[in-house]
Amino acid sequence: MSLLSDLTNLNLSESTEKIIAEYIWIGGSGIDLRSKARTLPGPVDDPSKLPKWTYDGSSCGQASGEDSEVVIYPQAIFKDPFRRGNNILVMCDTYTPSGEPLASNKRDAAAKIFSHPDVVAEEPWYGIEQEYTLMQKDVPWPYGWPSGGFPGPQGPYYCGIGADKAFGRDIVDAHYKACLYAGINISGINAEVMPGQWEFQVGPAVGISAGDEIWVARYLLERITETAGAVLSLDPKPVKGDWNGAGAHTNYSTKSMREEGGYEVIKRAISNLEKKHKEHICAYGEGNERRLTGKHETADINTFKWGVANRGASVRVGRDTEKAGKGYFEDRRPASNMDPYIVTSMIAETTILWKP
Repeated sequence: MSLLSDLTNLNLSESTEKIIAEYIWIGGSGIDLRSKARTLPGPVDDPSKLPKWTYDGSSCGQASGEDSEVVIYPQAIFKDPFRRGNNILVMCDTYTPSGEPLASNKRDAAAKIFSHPDVVAEEPWYGIEQEYTLMQKDVPWPYGWPSGGFPGPQGPYYCGIGADKAFGRDIVDAHYKACLYAGINISGINAEVMPGQWEFQVGPAVGISAGDEIWVARYLLERITETAGAVLSLDPKPVKGDWNGAGAHTNYSTKSMREEGGYEVIKRAISNLEKKHKEHICAYGEGNERRLTGKHETADINTFKWGVANRGASVRVGRDTEKAGKGYFEDRRPASNMDPYIVTSMIAETTILWKP
């Protein structure tokens, strides 16, 4: 094992200027991540200078076997915490050979919204709270739970400490540091209400970068759980019954909301969100109806309501924002398996571009 470890941790810069670029893309399900690596002649820090690449789309549920080529376009670069040195991770999106975005490519449409002059002027900031559940490798059951049984009821696990409360902290801390190394603006982590469930927060991130950073953070987490022998689940309700689900609460503000008089802008934005509630719910993740029941710190999926400091609301406004008369709000509806490109761009479109 020592030889394998030594080779894995080789510092390539001691013997070559070449680097390894790991190209990452989203597969046909819209939630699965794929990646492969290629050698480049030297360091690159601008995605526009990276070559496009192709892969077999028929093996990713994105093309037929008779016409299987899919082209990946490099869009964002991050440092590689696994290979280190000058090696990089490259977040890509997917296109046909003729240049049309695939149906599973939600980044392309999001980029168009974020490049709209009205959206650019508002400098939308996002802070995304990504909840997830660590699962056992051999059985579909949460990490640390007794085989075929249940731990004690919820209560001591949220931000809990101790071997009987916090399951998988080594994975969580490894992921935290990997994100910081990669250049992701991860702002914190905590254990969640259900044992084996955790959360990391990314942000503030501006515009399209919020989606890029969440996807790469998910990639890092899946790679780390792979090594640790655990399985990452983004299911919004991984265990039936009196257990909390998993969401991706999305904190949001615009320049107008952050300035004097911003609270009125926030209330108008929330009003827009209420008018388009059904459209947002349809785009906020698969299986969300199992999570948004009106229990376990959620609002019922068919009901839109907002409130100050109300964790049972669809949209929550913090007391600090109310007091200051400006700030941000939190959309609590997105599921843990949401596509951040869809959610962030849809919020911007509804609150900035859409005129009811």
